[in-house]
Amino acid sequence: MAPACVKERGAFLVRELSRNKYLYIMALPGIAFLITFAYLPMFGHLLAFKRYQLAKGVFGSPWVGFDNFKFFFSGGLWLQVTYNTIFLNGLFITLGLGMAIIVAILLNEIRLKLFKRLFQSIIFLPYFISWVAVSLMVNVFLNSTDGFINRTLEDLGLPTYSWYSEPGVWPAILTLVYVWKFTGYKAVIFLAAIAGISEEYYESARLDGASRLQLIWHITLPQIQPVIIVLSLLAIGRIFYGDFGMIYGIIGDNGMLLPTTDVIDTYSFRALRQMGNFGMASAVVLYQSFMGLLTILLFNWIVRRTDPDSKLF
Repeated sequence: MAPACVKERGAFLVRELSRNKYLYIMALPGIAFLITFAYLPMFGHLLAFKRYQLAKGVFGSPWVGFDNFKFFFSGGLWLQVTYNTIFLNGLFITLGLGMAIIVAILLNEIRLKLFKRLFQSIIFLPYFISWVAVSLMVNVFLNSTDGFINRTLEDLGLPTYSWYSEPGVWPAILTLVYVWKFTGYKAVIFLAAIAGISEEYYESARLDGASRLQLIWHITLPQIQPVIIVLSLLAIGRIFYGDFGMIYGIIGDNGMLLPTTDVIDTYSFRALRQMGNFGMASAVVLYQSFMGLLTILLFNWIVRRTDPDSKLF
């Protein structure tokens, strides 16, 4: 039975490749990119179980078992950086997706195509600005000496604020910057989903006397719900991954802000840069990857139980 089953599957694979050979050829660059930058680097996780020595290389360095993980979990910082990562990403996901949905609906309500394209381009523009440029813009606004906000407060006779020495305000600032940068990009995705909704639904609802708000609530939002769920699942799958370019670009090495802005990515980067400990940095990254895998499996299971048609797998 087993050889016959294998032979049948082999014949099916040959037929599939022959029938869709051009599609698979088109997919080859993407497959090669995925293997090169997603699967081959996974061998680097071996460093998490080794005391890496540059002269001996990855395979020649001695094994240390779980010592690198013990070093990471023995201190209290792992709880802080994990909490910061989840908390900040939770703000990014909820407010980012929420604002993107609102903006997409508002753009869809604009009837003049010229204004619609103009506003869409303006909102989408921040996505192309690098984090280095964004960090300079944030500094222009929040600089303690001559920042725009502090100068405005001085002109109004109000006390100024030392933004770069108060960690409590930075989760809100980082969330505001994230929403400003990515709302336009995500709104385009939702706008495309809204454009795919059949106009017959809206016409039937208008005949029944539905208002614009009722059309949005009872037709638009339910129709784009699968897209919302998929994007939420993809974002939740990376909830243990802090945006290193954003946080390090804006915060840098400011130790006063670490209690609320230090995430797993910046922590592992400092472990590698300051201590040169490749093993511990790899252990932190492996912990991050493992927790991200568990999170996406858990939430996909929840979605599968509640709405099977919206699950990822």
